[in-house]
Amino acid sequence: MATSEVTALVLAAGKGTRMKSAVTKVMHSMAGKPLIGHVLTTLDGLPFTKIGIVVGHGREQVEGYLAKVGQPHLESKAWEIVLQEEQLGTGHAVLQALPQIPAGCTVMIVSGDQPLLTQETLGELLSVHRSSGAAATVLTAYMDDPRGLGRIVRGEEKVMSENRFRSVSSIARIVEEKDADDAVRGIKEINTGTYCFEGDVLREALAHIRPDNAQKEYYLTDVCGYLTESNMLVTGYRMRDAQEAMGINDHCQLAVAEEFFYDKIRRYWMREGVKMVCPKTILIDADVRLEADVTLYPNTWLQGDTLIKKGARIGPQTTITSCRCGEDCVVSYSVAEEAVVGEGCLVGPFSRLRKGCILEARAHIGNFVEIKNTTIGYESKANHLTYIGDAVVGKHVNVGAGTITCNYDGIHKHQTVIGDDAFIGSNANLVAPVSVGTRAVIGAGSTVTKDVPAGALAVERADQRVINNWETKK
Repeated sequence: MATSEVTALVLAAGKGTRMKSAVTKVMHSMAGKPLIGHVLTTLDGLPFTKIGIVVGHGREQVEGYLAKVGQPHLESKAWEIVLQEEQLGTGHAVLQALPQIPAGCTVMIVSGDQPLLTQETLGELLSVHRSSGAAATVLTAYMDDPRGLGRIVRGEEKVMSENRFRSVSSIARIVEEKDADDAVRGIKEINTGTYCFEGDVLREALAHIRPDNAQKEYYLTDVCGYLTESNMLVTGYRMRDAQEAMGINDHCQLAVAEEFFYDKIRRYWMREGVKMVCPKTILIDADVRLEADVTLYPNTWLQGDTLIKKGARIGPQTTITSCRCGEDCVVSYSVAEEAVVGEGCLVGPFSRLRKGCILEARAHIGNFVEIKNTTIGYESKANHLTYIGDAVVGKHVNVGAGTITCNYDGIHKHQTVIGDDAFIGSNANLVAPVSVGTRAVIGAGSTVTKDVPAGALAVERADQRVINNWETKK
């Protein structure tokens, strides 16, 4: 007897020859996340008790990604790796996973290279499958140009009751284009490669399919054929948006899918209250989070695990990767990576914030300033032509143009500490490890190699020589 348990299988063992890449197909990136990452995110929101991932070619890449991201949301679920040592077709891939499929459960099978599938579509597929009482339900799509795709040949219609689906049309067979006659080629309903099966029926059917084809492979579509021949109901659910069914087989298809995905993300965030100036030039990756009243300007790219809080203005021509940007901050013509930009901060134009930067509220980082692994305190400023690395800068500090923290001795990195209310004159070199005390002043052009006490003035310059009549003597 069927249980309420549902297992998902993700087929991710294929090489993806047409990608012409050392990167296995499902690990190619779309909007900042591997293709298989998008699929797993979609499955995570559905009522699966287990997720199996069938790997083969490039398994190290897939397993490395899974180990890195972990299972942050699967509170009642677990994913298991299934190895398909030889890639002998989709049916063979599922056959390898049978030991991990509990008896009596429902199984949903999806491809790891279909990143556009949504929770809504897969949820409806599962609901239709359960309501129809079918042995198998195929997710189908209507394509104006179905060339190269397997066609769905429908059978009789079965009237249903006790649910909202009034009737369901059975599938007589799934025909690959190379095996189709003219009449079947005229059908525009196609097989997407996503299915729901009753697990025990799937187990029985897989024992009967054979690689009797030109490719000598075990096809999952043959399972549907076996079930139909055995007088079991195989039905289909036609998805609303055929674009979701797009599989990625080469870089052209990847580019089309990514453009579709980015457009979908932009529309979502604009409906959530984000203003975008020239939206088509703005890229927002899958894991980015935005609050209402954020404004994004042209040619801005938000990547990774980035959070932009309300009132912030980002861009134009700005790339932000895995950063936290506080309320009402402004970042323009700049690049930031794994940094924290506090409330009301001003960054840019032409600034670079590298990993480990923390800008506390109302800090100013200006043109051609680079900061790395540094905390800049409240209302402190570094507005021009400056490098600050491995430093702690207090509040209300002014760092003059051309200042450098000399943090690297060729072997180790050393820290610079600048106290509150200090003033660093232009073109100063702070040779770490060194500290500048509270309210201390560094004279312009000084190279500081020793600690400067609080309230002191440090000036380090050679005596100026003036040679009169130099033009004549030269």
